[in-house]
Amino acid sequence: MYPKTSTSPFFSFPESLIRKNNFHRLDLNMNDRMPKYKQIVNSIINDIERGYYKKNDQLLSITELSIEYLLSRDTVEKAYRELKSKGYIDSVQGKGYFVKSKREQKIKVLLILNKLSSYKKIVYYSFIEALGENASVDLQVHNYDLETLEEILDKNLGRYNYYAIMPHFAKGTPASEYLEILNRIPSNELILLDKQIPELRNKSICIYQDFEKDIFNVLEDNLICLKKYHHLTLIFPKLGNYPEEIVKGFSSFCNLNNFNFSIDHCVKSVMEDFEEKTAYIVIEEPDLAELIKFSRSENLTPGVDIGLISFNETTLKEVLGITVITTDFEAMGRLAAENLLSKTIVTRKSPFYMIDRGSV
Repeated sequence: MYPKTSTSPFFSFPESLIRKNNFHRLDLNMNDRMPKYKQIVNSIINDIERGYYKKNDQLLSITELSIEYLLSRDTVEKAYRELKSKGYIDSVQGKGYFVKSKREQKIKVLLILNKLSSYKKIVYYSFIEALGENASVDLQVHNYDLETLEEILDKNLGRYNYYAIMPHFAKGTPASEYLEILNRIPSNELILLDKQIPELRNKSICIYQDFEKDIFNVLEDNLICLKKYHHLTLIFPKLGNYPEEIVKGFSSFCNLNNFNFSIDHCVKSVMEDFEEKTAYIVIEEPDLAELIKFSRSENLTPGVDIGLISFNETTLKEVLGITVITTDFEAMGRLAAENLLSKTIVTRKSPFYMIDRGSV
């Protein structure tokens, strides 16, 4: 019979067994709400990555671990299965479980976008390029739907080393609901892209946009060229699930600088009441296309009679000569990958700027 463990919620493994099996003490707290199998997984992963275990070191058997920590065999088996699926350990029939060299394993990342779009693809390709041969990345989309995100995580928690998520959800989604779901992911495995959520229980890697300050600052930086317009209009679709902070930042800029301004949801109604010397800030590409068609039909010159500014850079807008205000999506993906590889928990704002192509 092995020596009995302490009744403390933090167990210390008996020294005799540690010496016998080269097994480092588990960081296991019986009062923690995190499932016990997940605590085992996290503790062993941390010990491997900190160098307490070397390649081919043998772990305790399922029986030994379950006895010493008063856990069910199912709990220990589940932990070992997850460690094996993540590439941290391997099993040899009749001999037990052994540590694998992490240098031989690719990091597994699940990237979950809120939607597919041309600029989200830029984030994706920049992310995987910066990771290089060090990782494999699978892609899922939750389409602003919290239930879809929960289903994705239910199927995949424990199967990946990292979960990179764009946490944009449908308007009206209670913060308590998405916080509950995101808090299920260990903070050292979570990467937030495009949006910051300060209310999360623990800090994780976060590369974000500050939508309110970004639009305010970029318009303020380009105040001189905007002054030639009598009116500023933001085309902000009702059904697009776009951050309301964009409206706040735009309104604050206009009020501060005494601009006549409006916020419209439908580009067609705007064209019916068109006045020259109006500059339009457009979020969706179909609305931009309608305004370009309208300006051509009315012989209006962009940058002179009408101002056109579009959110988010694309190759097509570059070809058409459209001024854009955009975050650096390439930098967003690259910074997320670099901090993942260096295991650096950082909260960093993505660069945001205007590319002036003469349409404003």
